[in-house]
Amino acid sequence: MFVLLLMSMGVYAQNDYILQKPEKNSFPLVSKHKPAPLYVSSDDYPGVLKVAEQLQLDIEKVTGVKGPLKNDAINGDFVVIIGTVGKNPLIDKLIADKKINAKEVVGKWDSYAIQTVTKPLPGVKQALVIFGSNKRGSIYGMYDLSAQIGVSPWYWWADAPIQTKEELFVKDGYYSPGEPKVKYRGIFLNDEAPALTNWAKENFGGYNHKFYEKVFELILRLKGNYIWPAMWPPTSFFDADPENVRLADEMGIVVSTSHHEPMMRAHNDWYKYGKGKWNYEQNKEVLQKFWRNGFKNNIPYENVVTMGMRGDGDEAMSEETAVGLLQKIISDQRKIIEEETGKPASERQQVWAIYKEVQDYYDKGMRVDDDITILFCDDNWGNIQILPKKKDLDRKGGFGMYYHFDYVGGPVSYKWLNVTQIEKVWEQMNLAYQWGVKDLWIVNVGDLKPMELPISFWMDYAWNPEAISHNDLPKYYTKWASQQFGQEHAKKIGEILSLYTKYNGRRTPESITPETYSLVNYREADRVVEEYKNLMVRTQDIYDALPEAHKAAFYQLVYYPVAACSNLYDMIVAAGKNKLYADQGRISANDYANKVEELFARDRELSRIYHEDIKEGKWNHMMAQPHIDFTNKESKWNDHRLNKMPPVSKVHPATAPYLRYVVEGDKSRRAEYLKIFGRTLPFFDPLNDQRYYIEFANDSDVPLDYKIETQDNWIKLSSTNGKVEKDLKVFVSIDWDNVPKGTAKGRLKITGTGRTRSVEVPIKTELPTCKGFIENNGVVSFEADHFEKAVNSKKVSWITIPNLGRTSSAVTIEPANIDSQELNKKSPYLEYTFTVFDSTDIKLNTYLSPTLNFKKDEGLKFAVSIDDEVPVIVNMNENEEKPLWHYADWWQKIVLDHVRVKTTKHANLAPGVHTLKVWMIDPGVVFQKFVIDAGGLKPSYLGPEESKYIE
Repeated sequence: MFVLLLMSMGVYAQNDYILQKPEKNSFPLVSKHKPAPLYVSSDDYPGVLKVAEQLQLDIEKVTGVKGPLKNDAINGDFVVIIGTVGKNPLIDKLIADKKINAKEVVGKWDSYAIQTVTKPLPGVKQALVIFGSNKRGSIYGMYDLSAQIGVSPWYWWADAPIQTKEELFVKDGYYSPGEPKVKYRGIFLNDEAPALTNWAKENFGGYNHKFYEKVFELILRLKGNYIWPAMWPPTSFFDADPENVRLADEMGIVVSTSHHEPMMRAHNDWYKYGKGKWNYEQNKEVLQKFWRNGFKNNIPYENVVTMGMRGDGDEAMSEETAVGLLQKIISDQRKIIEEETGKPASERQQVWAIYKEVQDYYDKGMRVDDDITILFCDDNWGNIQILPKKKDLDRKGGFGMYYHFDYVGGPVSYKWLNVTQIEKVWEQMNLAYQWGVKDLWIVNVGDLKPMELPISFWMDYAWNPEAISHNDLPKYYTKWASQQFGQEHAKKIGEILSLYTKYNGRRTPESITPETYSLVNYREADRVVEEYKNLMVRTQDIYDALPEAHKAAFYQLVYYPVAACSNLYDMIVAAGKNKLYADQGRISANDYANKVEELFARDRELSRIYHEDIKEGKWNHMMAQPHIDFTNKESKWNDHRLNKMPPVSKVHPATAPYLRYVVEGDKSRRAEYLKIFGRTLPFFDPLNDQRYYIEFANDSDVPLDYKIETQDNWIKLSSTNGKVEKDLKVFVSIDWDNVPKGTAKGRLKITGTGRTRSVEVPIKTELPTCKGFIENNGVVSFEADHFEKAVNSKKVSWITIPNLGRTSSAVTIEPANIDSQELNKKSPYLEYTFTVFDSTDIKLNTYLSPTLNFKKDEGLKFAVSIDDEVPVIVNMNENEEKPLWHYADWWQKIVLDHVRVKTTKHANLAPGVHTLKVWMIDPGVVFQKFVIDAGGLKPSYLGPEESKYIE
């Protein structure tokens, strides 16, 4: 009945409700340059009254006209009534008179509704009523209206342009997104030097209430409610400025402290007020006094108290897992809470963070009081370590998740730009939500500024994870771009955002080296550089087409990340070519050395523009995080203080040229040893119709004469003779119509500088029946989302998460919290068809997202089978016993690569068509790609590009 009532009233949960032209019964917010007055109650919360003033200004920014903001007494034909249930007498009267529908608001957490009401009061024709269940609810309602009329939550933090309109009308109806599904939703400002720290000092004098007022406003505009304040380098939210805490409470922000700062004390306060060692066994009384004072000072405010203890300076408390000691510490902390409040500790919201070594305590069976929220954590790289057991889900305190968009630590710190795909956040947090993590979501956002997109997604998703499905993710980019820049270029901007975050998600910029992408196999290094350059062209086109008022925001949110990363990729690959070409004796090595220097200078210039030219220097320091050549292994935190240009070398030219050439794909011992003078090209076949190159390389300043001859008229060459100044590629392909039957190979004769060499051109003319993905030189490669069949069961369905992963999209199962399934003939499976050319044994390489063993059992499993063989069960977490916080080698590899590869062997495949089936056993396994090695696989980072497909 209630659902039908809402439908009849016109419910649009989080949908657009703003019009620029009136329609039947719409409310005139601004009509004919006349804004409707805003009415609040002087009895309402100060934070609500404060935000009402901001709403008044937001309407003025959009329309150019400023309406009145009035207290209490109401008059006028059309009015906006704003207030909190129980704090605004008029709101309470409208509820009592059944003029507004409060069922979805009253008694709910952080809830609000916006409703048009005809004749709510004598003398009032129509009202727009914005009402909340608490101060945050009322604030969210006002900021929701601001966003709908054209003020982005990022209008200040990213200079998103105001989307101006002459008139504003609200569709007749009732609008509410419902109660948030996650109770506490927030951000952690961390690893914030030198960028955010120097910026805050320059603009606000430090981390004071003036700075935090901007942060709190952003959090609330994004419908968040929770913060771990900045704490590094030495600063204290509580001690630096007493107004910080008062302002947070006024605006409805719940303040807590990070995983190693118990009892509402910033750890840096210890250096000022503490005495002796940060050691509970040796310094119990001093620590208790320190904690007591911190908690006592925060009793009047809404907060979540961090419990427990870690070592000094974000380290382990002890070398061994002292369960008894930590239990005693938490017990004593709860006594302090009870003594200072005079109430049971269970009446104060508390959290215990299972971070790094603290998980040892949890794994060994340590538990805390039922009312304390258990805060699980990812591995600092976006992979969730542990989730609740289903039998534990009835805990009063529930469960939370601490996640990372930024990290300082091993194997390599990353804090410069956004490297987080929202698809990865969706997949991991969907997993967390379905397994019962619903009470607290906190994410480390570093300096805040470069993480605008994933922060927005984090807050939107936390409000209602059930409202954003995997199919909604592509649209999210467009919607977000539209909110920042308007509709005209939104789809194209959204596509750029999805691609640059995908490219950055392959490997963090800080960890890319000249060896990451192969310079010799699958043209990989050139391909990734070209991808970013093409993206830069698209970005530049949009930048040039945007109005001037949009360019500052576009530079910050789109242009700089794409330009800086494109530049970085180009520079790192140039450094790799410099080394390779110097080893090969190429004079062009000097050009690449010069190119590295130019691109290194370009990196600095792009940051200078960001710091000095954008908004007259408003964002100075914000892109100061080092990000090039992280080779400082002596740093405690695997961090770096300066950008360091990749090392380069130069060569002296020879006095006369000497014939040098490289044959693409050649694996002969001589080519491997000298990296020059290859003897054979890879196989050519008529289905793949390959095109391979021979690259001539000069070692002198004198042009090199070359000539290529062949007696085989079916071999096509892009060039047969000429001069080589530095490097020159000649492409070889096959005219299949003229190949004599039974031919197995041809030959090229290469001459130059008086020398003659020979290169073999092997071909395959007789092929088996082919279907599906076709072998190419001993390799078949295909993306997981390009399956021919997805067979579901009654309980389990396969889903494709668009754009997730390094190369295409990823496939996993729903629901994500299903129990492990017994493998049988009715199990869900994916099916792929492929062809091999010869009888062969193969290795199947399955590329998986680096999901951790979150169930803490024997590991997550799946199975694979070729044709009718018995499925081979694969444990993707096998041999992963060593804890992550010890930086195990296996863990360092999967987080740097952002993928893990599991290999199975399959024997005696006949030439022709075969079927691969991938069987579901455990949830949480995410498939990205499959590469079949039939004897020809060569090393590369991303693996070979997808094979040709034949119907």
